[in-house]
Amino acid sequence: MAGPGPGRPAGRRRVHRAWSVAAVAFVTIVGAAAFASLPGLLIEPLHGEFGWSRGTIGFAISVNLALYGLTAPFAAALMDRFGIRRVVAAALTVIAVGSVLTVTMTAAWQLVLFWGVLVGLGSGSMALAFAATVTNRWFTARRGLVTGVLTAAGASGQLVFLPLLSWLVSEHGWRPAAVTVALSALAVVPLVWLLMRDHPADVGLAPYGSEEFVPKPAPVPGAARRALGVLGRAARTGPFWLLAGTFAICGASTNGLVKTHFVPAAHDHGMAVTAAAGLLAVIGVFDLVGTVFSGWLTDRFDSRRLLAVYYALRGISLLFLPMLLAPTVHPPMLFFIVFYGLDWVATVPPTIALCREVYGEDGAIVFGWVLASHQVGAAVVAFLGGVARDAFGSYDVVWYASGALCAGAALMSMVIRRKPTG
Repeated sequence: MAGPGPGRPAGRRRVHRAWSVAAVAFVTIVGAAAFASLPGLLIEPLHGEFGWSRGTIGFAISVNLALYGLTAPFAAALMDRFGIRRVVAAALTVIAVGSVLTVTMTAAWQLVLFWGVLVGLGSGSMALAFAATVTNRWFTARRGLVTGVLTAAGASGQLVFLPLLSWLVSEHGWRPAAVTVALSALAVVPLVWLLMRDHPADVGLAPYGSEEFVPKPAPVPGAARRALGVLGRAARTGPFWLLAGTFAICGASTNGLVKTHFVPAAHDHGMAVTAAAGLLAVIGVFDLVGTVFSGWLTDRFDSRRLLAVYYALRGISLLFLPMLLAPTVHPPMLFFIVFYGLDWVATVPPTIALCREVYGEDGAIVFGWVLASHQVGAAVVAFLGGVARDAFGSYDVVWYASGALCAGAALMSMVIRRKPTG
């Protein structure tokens, strides 16, 4: 079989290389997902050991979440400049360093620096912009499905790590859990370096679903300038603000609220930490199913209608949650976990699809900025949720407020214009 020429793809293969790149990306996101599983498990141990308020701990988590989002658009531009492999390997290393340094901390500002800043910056470069970049470069067909699978990788990582981390925290304290996060991030670095490829042209192939060979573009200098330039152009359009607003509410109602505060809220009602963490892991199981299915639906139906349905159902479920929290796991709580899990990040594939449809080649960077709004929303609720718990003695007001916000997001989704923006 003839090798690839400079202007044509290699001979046909039984399995396109794009699928192996997607598999490496999936495993990478799973391996890095431990950092996302730990924050909700840290609140009670750090409060008990250091006497820090939940608001203070929530602030450090909010810095992590905000930087996770704000780094994403710059990371997407850096991938255009230096390549996916280098950026992701460096990000995993920064996550490992930040996580292991938390073991040495004695003051709250160190939690903000190590977990908030370092892990936040590293995880931001491993954010969903990574999934969007891989999908945009390697696939022209099945983009919705691949986006759903890569998005679900985070849930799979949660499924793998959350029970283990909760057991470590309960039996051995939070420090071994922090070290586990560091080791899991480092373990993926060789896999990324050896098997990830930046572009189909690196192996002489056309993107999956295309017969046309696409030459590898030259490195794009000025990553920060490009990211800010894309933001400036997108910010002058209405769809950007609607996408950013709905995704901010998505972040507030998932990472900021449930992922951060569900375990301590359930513990307030007498549920064991390991049981509450197990429920979050079950959310991860059904999130995997829901997000992949959402990717399949995104290839076939109007993304705006899908988003409206997802947000409406999420809001309804959150309004019922305060009535379901109890010392033991009972059938109505299990129904909530399944229902909420199916909806957890089902919003991602249609949101990425709308960014790509409206903003074309800039879609991945625009999604990076939309993701930044997601994490800012998550950061605000991670902080305010802890403040509300300190002030009112419960999380009820936060659950109800988030349910109302989701109703607003459903309405916003229906008025997004799909016409490409010049």
